[in-house]
Amino acid sequence: MKKVLLTGFDPFGTDVINPASEAIKQLNGLIIENVKLITVEVPTVFHQSREVVIEAIEFFQPDVVICVGQAGGRTQITPERIAINLDDARIADNEGQQPIDEPIIENGPAAYWSTLPVKRMVHQIRKMGIPASVSHTAGTFVCNHLFYGVMHYLSEHAPHIRGGFIHIPFIPEQTLDKSAPSMSLNLIIMALKRAAITAAHEQEDMHEVGGTIH
Repeated sequence: MKKVLLTGFDPFGTDVINPASEAIKQLNGLIIENVKLITVEVPTVFHQSREVVIEAIEFFQPDVVICVGQAGGRTQITPERIAINLDDARIADNEGQQPIDEPIIENGPAAYWSTLPVKRMVHQIRKMGIPASVSHTAGTFVCNHLFYGVMHYLSEHAPHIRGGFIHIPFIPEQTLDKSAPSMSLNLIIMALKRAAITAAHEQEDMHEVGGTIH
């Protein structure tokens, strides 16, 4: 049986809810199509987020790691294709840290590619009638920090484990007082299930045009 570790951030900034943590709470321990889902909530904090996920990887020894984060303003489920070695925070994290123009890993590679079949994941999510697309930018906040940090760890210490990141939209409760797109938590959960199963069973990606710079 394959194991997929899904991580989700806690609320940050002015939000009192984070759809990433809300979604993974409902996935923990599920076994679907011979894939077991394991979930861990992650603090929206530079450095600490990476430490929490690395500890979980070492404890659970999953086949696949998928980190999940909120991207307010996006309309689709967006698996990320690349993480860059840069922290440049427009707001402070949950411990007041706001790094600007700092490398995540000193003298580390400029970027890491996701090792997940991101286009195939998008294809499978769309088959369920859920909007999805590949994203070519994970930003420069804690989401990208975690994505890069996890991929660096896997590259150095566990190259047999595949990893990547998925950004998800707001859920409706977060948009009551703002003009922004949202997606129901139920659809997000369905999409993450399908993404995890696809990533666990498929290593080769599809060869087709696809991807957006957000």
